[in-house]
Amino acid sequence: MSKFYYNQEESSYDAIVVGTGISGGWAAKELCENGLKTLVLERGRMVKHIEDYETANLDPWDLPNAGQPTREDIKKQEKQNRTGYTTGAASKMWFVNDLEHPYNEIKRFDWMRGYHVGGRSLQWGRHSYRWSDIDFTANRREGIAVDWPVRYKDIAPWYSKVEKYIGVCGEPLGLKQLPDSEFLPMMPLNCGEQHFREKVAEHFDGRVVTAGRVAHITGTKEFDGRSKCQYRNRCIRGCPFGAYFSSLSSTLPAAEKTGNMTLRPDSIVHEVMYDPDTKKATGVKVIDRLTKETFEFKAKVIFLCASAIASTSILMQSKSDRFPNGMGNDSDQLGRNIMDHHLGVGASGKLEGFEDKYYKGRKPNGIYLPRFRNLGGDSDRTDYKRGFGYQGGAGRGDWQDSIAELSHGKDLKEAILKPGGWRFGMTGFGEVLPYEDNRFTLDYDKKDAWGLPTVTFDAEFKENEWNMRKDMKQSAVDMLEAAGMKDVEPYDNPGALGLGIHEMGTARMGRNRKTSVLDGNNALHDVQNVYVTDGSFMTSASCVNPSLTYMAFTARAANHAAEQLKKGII
Repeated sequence: MSKFYYNQEESSYDAIVVGTGISGGWAAKELCENGLKTLVLERGRMVKHIEDYETANLDPWDLPNAGQPTREDIKKQEKQNRTGYTTGAASKMWFVNDLEHPYNEIKRFDWMRGYHVGGRSLQWGRHSYRWSDIDFTANRREGIAVDWPVRYKDIAPWYSKVEKYIGVCGEPLGLKQLPDSEFLPMMPLNCGEQHFREKVAEHFDGRVVTAGRVAHITGTKEFDGRSKCQYRNRCIRGCPFGAYFSSLSSTLPAAEKTGNMTLRPDSIVHEVMYDPDTKKATGVKVIDRLTKETFEFKAKVIFLCASAIASTSILMQSKSDRFPNGMGNDSDQLGRNIMDHHLGVGASGKLEGFEDKYYKGRKPNGIYLPRFRNLGGDSDRTDYKRGFGYQGGAGRGDWQDSIAELSHGKDLKEAILKPGGWRFGMTGFGEVLPYEDNRFTLDYDKKDAWGLPTVTFDAEFKENEWNMRKDMKQSAVDMLEAAGMKDVEPYDNPGALGLGIHEMGTARMGRNRKTSVLDGNNALHDVQNVYVTDGSFMTSASCVNPSLTYMAFTARAANHAAEQLKKGII
């Protein structure tokens, strides 16, 4: 984004998009390209692509304390620091100050937030996987929660549209549980990862090791204003090459190019306005983050894309005579069914026999091992439902290996110039089931600096997740040992919900307005011109990273909204 336009005298638009991250960027692009005059509202500060990536080209010695957080940093981001990477000097600017943006925990919940134009599309892990019909039919098949109102065939063309635009590298595998994408060339595995791939194929039927499918440009295909990955592995700082997909480098510039987008940062949306006569939303109420002035903006269609917790909070605060408990909340499902992925469980070990080999560059990606449990036959388990995948990789140790030797002088200088031994590690990503009592509520007695209620989380892992973790740990050990790894060490650091930074649910899709908030087009059952297309709408969680699915559903919903407007239906 080179600039933004905002005319304070304008207050009425065809569409309003709340949020500028993964979902908001796609909503803006599709609505603008369909000819709709669109106001895009972001609660955080303005960020410009390339220009504002202040740490993107700094080496460790250029950063204060070699990039390590200070006590003051941690104090300001104590909850954010639970991830282990948010408070460092290279990336702390992308995460909120916990003291300025408090929330409450009946049970621990790790809510990681980035308030700025581009949102968490600047920080995401970039793994991009399609869902399959195994995922979309699981709830119905197992009698859990409610059935998805869509199937894979409904979303497949939108997956393709998104993938061709953002660029996803990987290899086709033909797996029923992980449909293939529109691929750019796969990032190559290093020798340690290739060895693991071969040994897993040799010893375990139904298990496949591939490279992570990530939204990085590889190969020679041209992308507007973006160039291919430089293998710097500094992605979390913001990519000046635009090599990985972000809304800031891609969808927002596309929306701006149409001349139909108005972008207003520092705009905290807290309510969607409702007209009981037309049974439609009329616009949104906004508090200016800096001045605390209040505004109202009107539009024919509203897209909430502020993240699962934030969008649902807006709906909860949108109270009226028709919706005393929050807009679209006749089902009492707003805030319920919080999901994430549970991770931090797996194993690592030493890999011998490749001491004469190394690798070039700092590859921002490793291996992916797709789900292999509960797919039928011998893969089925009786102690838990659903499944998990693994991410991981192989690499050589660094100078820290020399510390144990307690050497000095010439010996130390020689030791730190030699690469250490190979290690291989893998961590599982498991599905979390939707539980109605895993929820958040709003506390109107504890308000933030803008006079808005704070969020209180009351959610936890349950028996299904704990049983799955035992298998996630043991299966990792089994595969590493089968691949000949030495000194294999399992680990299980469960953390809490939120740590996967894939919060989902809270305003789920469904076929029945009595048990769900949204219909199969991502619109509120009872307010058809309000769409929610971030993680809120998810009815179940699968075990794969969800951002690609958010983008596909958002593109589909935005085009549906444009068609409905043109037909005069909404």
